[in-house]
Amino acid sequence: MKPWDPHVSPYKLSAAKKYAFNVSPPAVLFLGFILLIAIGSLLLKLPFATHAETSWLQSIFTATSAVTVTGLVILDTGTHFTLFGQIVIALLIQIGGLSFMTFAIVAALSLGTKLGIGQQMIAQEAFNQTSLEKVAHTAKYVLIYSLFIELIGFIALTVIWLNDLGFGKAAYHAFFYTISSFNNAGFALNSNSLMHYFDNLSVNLVITALFIIGGIGFLVLIDIKTQKKWRKLSVNSKIVLISTLIINLFGFVLIWILEAGNPATLGQLSIADQAIASWFQAVTPRTAGFNTLAIEELTNATTTLMILLMFIGGGSLSTASGLKIGTFVVLIMATYTFLRRRDDVVILQRTIPQQQVMKALALAIVSITIIFIGIFILTAIEKAPFIDIVFEVVSALSTVGLSRGLTAQLSMGGEILIIFMMIVGRVGPLTFAYFLATPKKKHIKYANADIQVG
Repeated sequence: MKPWDPHVSPYKLSAAKKYAFNVSPPAVLFLGFILLIAIGSLLLKLPFATHAETSWLQSIFTATSAVTVTGLVILDTGTHFTLFGQIVIALLIQIGGLSFMTFAIVAALSLGTKLGIGQQMIAQEAFNQTSLEKVAHTAKYVLIYSLFIELIGFIALTVIWLNDLGFGKAAYHAFFYTISSFNNAGFALNSNSLMHYFDNLSVNLVITALFIIGGIGFLVLIDIKTQKKWRKLSVNSKIVLISTLIINLFGFVLIWILEAGNPATLGQLSIADQAIASWFQAVTPRTAGFNTLAIEELTNATTTLMILLMFIGGGSLSTASGLKIGTFVVLIMATYTFLRRRDDVVILQRTIPQQQVMKALALAIVSITIIFIGIFILTAIEKAPFIDIVFEVVSALSTVGLSRGLTAQLSMGGEILIIFMMIVGRVGPLTFAYFLATPKKKHIKYANADIQVG
């Protein structure tokens, strides 16, 4: 024990202690993801992690894509990386998808550790909870539900691939694709993703079920498990479920119509195969990142639709990213309320607080601004079609992982920009939500200003 220093005042000690614990939850989460990316990059740079020499930028790009569960790749996962490297990628996806906070909290609680106020605030930010008491409960359910759902997906895919691949290879493929699917990562062991299985109904249904469930959100899954009846579900759960169904069906029908006459995609397929492929391509932009059709061969209309679907994303507290369904619905209903000259934004007979409407608007504006900056920079440094650049930027920020072939052709500057976009897409919304949700009331009221809008 160090002797007490009389020259150090109690005030300085108190200030230092206060400063040490005055780190914002978003900063801790951001640093946590950066640490995971750094560890992943080091592991993927090891000689026995790859079959060929890998640069530091390539390792960082791959680790970032895995931790942020994006799926954009500049190296073929199945051929460039060894079994060790592929397992590292799978573990990075799992930890990044479920958030390192889930594992940290569950581990601490299992050892009988009591979380302090600062730790609870960090966890509260990670799980988007307004009640500190719900943090530990949510963390446990996130881990339990995830492992249970992944186990079912693993067994199903192993059985499906057993005859074609044999038990060992089928089990490994099932392990990798289950983690990649449920966490909405989009990493594949084949260079053409899942195009080989475009007409395999079983594979399509299992894979889409995994990333749809992962993208709905754990709060919704917990609510379904707890309430069991539709009328007892929270408004948030009902909105997410209804909106997911509508958006998926809307995308399914439109893509089928738009691509039915395209000989490079659906034009040469049977009606049944067209339906399967259309369904897969309609739901995968919700940040899953897999594809059974060649993305670069899609019509411009379908590509534009997929950009919108990628921008919307999945549910809050899920393995998906994007603007989030709840945010999108609040914005639509706020617009409808204004056009109808009503005072309150009402959804399912419930009024949405003005603060939430402003938060949704702020998140949308920030996301659009980041997308614009990304598009502007890429158009300045890359020689590629404009629609490919827009698609790439939205895919990166929404951590989708779909690409029209631009990823592999990016310059060093382009790769660094996409790395930044993937990180912002995964941890940025949490940071913005924290600052926007923290009340900072002013005691000064100013006179109203009449500014012309529209």
